[in-house]
Amino acid sequence: MFKVVFQVILALFAFNTFAQHPPVFDAMTSDSSFIKIYDLDVTLVKYSYKPNGIKFLVVHDNEDTGVKAGFDYIRWSGGELIDSQYGSVRDYNFSYMDDTYRIDPNAIYTSVGVNTRLKKDAYSSSEVEQSILKAGKQIVDFYDPKATGYILTLHNNADGGFGISSYLPGYDLASTADSVYINFEMDGDDLLYVTEPKLFSSLKKANVNVILQSKFADNDGSLSVYAMQNNIPYINVEVQHGHIEEHLRLIELAVAALKEFGLIKKP
Repeated sequence: MFKVVFQVILALFAFNTFAQHPPVFDAMTSDSSFIKIYDLDVTLVKYSYKPNGIKFLVVHDNEDTGVKAGFDYIRWSGGELIDSQYGSVRDYNFSYMDDTYRIDPNAIYTSVGVNTRLKKDAYSSSEVEQSILKAGKQIVDFYDPKATGYILTLHNNADGGFGISSYLPGYDLASTADSVYINFEMDGDDLLYVTEPKLFSSLKKANVNVILQSKFADNDGSLSVYAMQNNIPYINVEVQHGHIEEHLRLIELAVAALKEFGLIKKP
């Protein structure tokens, strides 16, 4: 009986590991950077295979479709992917001085974002906010957009929640968008989000769901806001969990758009 239970536990462990973090294939190398936010440990793992100037970033540890699609792209075309690993959940959760804190790791790149989006039981100290900002800086530095010339992220969402319609007039994120283009034959949960008009135009010509961020978007601490503030072209490739083939297709279009404007340079 014990042997059977043990085998089941091992099988579940293997399944969860595979589901969240695809196995490294032959000839792929990895490098890591470690972040400590009080009692929270975050590992940034950079997977590389035939580096060619294409680099992906995944900031949420529960968005494995993006990781798998990124790996599929790299397997055939080469590139690098930085994967954030901290327990297969979306938010950073940690404790300090008997208080608990929670924040989305896509809200830690500006001081305004950290201050407004940090969830806490009590008033946070500037020390806590500075620690979170430091973590955001470490992620950006490890990705190194100064070297790449852009930021290319991979995200996933749930069916029927957040999607392209969220940016239309009258909906929650309407003020975030300057322009929205919809291909009504696509799933509304599958989209690209950019900060540069030329990237928007290129992807619109490709007839895919795409959003151009407004210059007046709220400072929510996100990487897209950070990128716009620092004049770094930004693309987010976002699809519904499980839409791996569509994620890979949109990744290919995003890379093509970046190449079209000379934003991807070989190392």
